[in-house]
Amino acid sequence: MLNEKPTLKSSLKAYLYLLPMLVISLVFNIWPIISSLLMSLYTKYNFYTDKVSAMGLDNFLYLWNDPDFHLAVRNTLIFVAGVVPITVVLSLVIALLLNQIKWLSGFFRTVYFLPFVTSTVAIAMVWNWIYHSDYGLMNYFMSLVGLHPINWLTDPHWSLLALIIMSIWKNLGFNIILFLVGLNNIDKGYYQAAEIDGANAWQRFWNVTIPMISPITFLVSVNGVIGSFKVFDQIFALFQGTPGPGKADLTIVYYLYEKFYTEYKYPIAAASGVVLFVLILLVTLVQLWYSRKHVHY
Repeated sequence: MLNEKPTLKSSLKAYLYLLPMLVISLVFNIWPIISSLLMSLYTKYNFYTDKVSAMGLDNFLYLWNDPDFHLAVRNTLIFVAGVVPITVVLSLVIALLLNQIKWLSGFFRTVYFLPFVTSTVAIAMVWNWIYHSDYGLMNYFMSLVGLHPINWLTDPHWSLLALIIMSIWKNLGFNIILFLVGLNNIDKGYYQAAEIDGANAWQRFWNVTIPMISPITFLVSVNGVIGSFKVFDQIFALFQGTPGPGKADLTIVYYLYEKFYTEYKYPIAAASGVVLFVLILLVTLVQLWYSRKHVHY
């Protein structure tokens, strides 16, 4: 029955089953993307009457000449470069350790997963206390090793690092679960064969574990890159509705938010969204190209 040749009747029946989801995708996914792309080209636009008088590339020229947008792009790239690699490595290390625990393994996995499902506002409140310059835990532990206290949330030189640390901690849980799934699906026969060949623990890890979990590593990396490029709620909650001291934590999405909801410059906000989409697409395509050579399915 599975090998039957598709007919017009069976194809129409399949399309009817797919129609509700197709309509939802078109209305809530495809059309907003097209609408945003069109709005990014509006140079004279009346929001109240929804009347477009002129179109062009002036909004993208505005972004090209706007120092705040340059700062937002730079901060976003630094954030992505700081969060994604460290999150992937830490998640893998913790997953390897948790995979060796037999007693209370479910408890420890729950503990690591809790930050992922906890409200960002609640997490930001906790980290505001941790980063407090006078009685925060971070400065307290630093004082134990002779380091001077740092104004994590008010010093432009440190606020982006504070955001990166909090984001790494928040995103660990979900990635750990994914790595645990990948580790548990590795056939033990590979390790036994490697031991017979005389491979030590490091060689088994590098030549068996890493290749076998490469699809999970790729998935975690792509999700991390996309999520980091779209960072907004952590900034808004941690710095209480501001893009950090001296705009030190201004990202592309926060720039978009300010242009749309604060300055009411809708076409410019749409143009910044298009730039963000292109950046994410380019990075994802590079990751896909890399995965063809190094990911083992």
